[in-house]
Amino acid sequence: MECRFWLTGSVCLYSVPADASNPDSVVVSVLNISATLGSQAVLPCKSYRMVWTQDRLNDRQRVVHWDVYSKYYGDNKMERLCDMYSAGDQRVYSSYNKGRIFMPKNAFTDGNFSLVIKDVAESDEGTYSCNLHHHYCHLYETVKIQLDITKKAEDAHEYWDGEKPVIVALEGSTVMLPCVNHNHIWTERHSEEEQQVVHWDRQPPGVPHDRADRLIDLYASGERRSYGPLFIRQKMNITNTAFALGDFSLRISGLESADEGTYSCHLHHHYCGLHERRIYQVFVTEPVREKKVVNLTTHNIAPAVDPNVVRGHNVINVIIPESRVHFFQQLGYILATLLLFVVFLIIVVLVTRKRRQRGYEYNVKKYGEKDVNLKEFTVDTTDLTQYKSEDIRLDYKNNILKEKAEQARSFPAKHIDLDKDFRKEYCK
Repeated sequence: MECRFWLTGSVCLYSVPADASNPDSVVVSVLNISATLGSQAVLPCKSYRMVWTQDRLNDRQRVVHWDVYSKYYGDNKMERLCDMYSAGDQRVYSSYNKGRIFMPKNAFTDGNFSLVIKDVAESDEGTYSCNLHHHYCHLYETVKIQLDITKKAEDAHEYWDGEKPVIVALEGSTVMLPCVNHNHIWTERHSEEEQQVVHWDRQPPGVPHDRADRLIDLYASGERRSYGPLFIRQKMNITNTAFALGDFSLRISGLESADEGTYSCHLHHHYCGLHERRIYQVFVTEPVREKKVVNLTTHNIAPAVDPNVVRGHNVINVIIPESRVHFFQQLGYILATLLLFVVFLIIVVLVTRKRRQRGYEYNVKKYGEKDVNLKEFTVDTTDLTQYKSEDIRLDYKNNILKEKAEQARSFPAKHIDLDKDFRKEYCK
């Protein structure tokens, strides 16, 4: 197992083969990804193990060839004997071996790639290798066989030397070197487009893998299926060239806290026997706010720069509100205060008007109850007319009468009847 660490996460790669012998998905990597809120996250899912495109080689994608490593001539060289494509005839490289060595013509039908050698000789001794290549699936298999030649019939036999089978054949006889593989990869040709698929799953925190939500299915034929609400389908996508480039990375735009969870990329190539799974732990963090400080100087002349002194970076301290919510919160406080003040002012005005109205009604009632009836007062004006028309000359007998007469003349508005008063005094 190999682990690599980066600033944004860590990846652990597991060297587990993913072929037809492993039908279930094999976890090949685990990656932790941290991204800031509102940014775009890319979950890398790439596989260059095979050509994720349609088969453009037709049946020339599968080939088998036999090689021999011989020490007979003392040069210890590897020699190509023959090869055969699934859609073509077999080819023998040496004219000496033509008609003497061959493979079954239906090799890619029944999976029998054995090599038949007629009239074996001592020069045929060596280590033979049967090589199966699937260029489309990038699969390579090799089978090695050791061939020895003997001149005694009783010495001909077969055994295993711990690494490969060994065949001891009688000189001049016909020998068959076995190479059999019945895997459907080598014997059948399927529709690759229908058997290539990648799909992405998401597990919210606390949800097990078997209850994960399916996000996207993408087939090599171009068919795409997206699941979930519309806003999730719009923010999560895979490029249309995924199968052409082998890049199945998932891009998530406008990250939110609800996007946290475990994501899985499943690669399935049923034709080639590939089943891989990659796991991503996604964490959403708040963006980091940088603080900058500005060093201001009052000198008009800048000091000379010393090349030997290392200057630091200028930093500016900027106080940034936490978010727009903070601004709207402060604005709400101000508006609420003004509203309370207006309400209080309206209440004061209404109370003042009410009190004034009550005071006016009280004064009207007070003075209304004490109206003066002028008809109750009688003024006797019969005697006054006589005094005004006639020149009154009295022979005042004493000072008292004189004073009263003067008072009657100076205050005519009171209408005092002096004669009545005088008679009363005189009668006494």
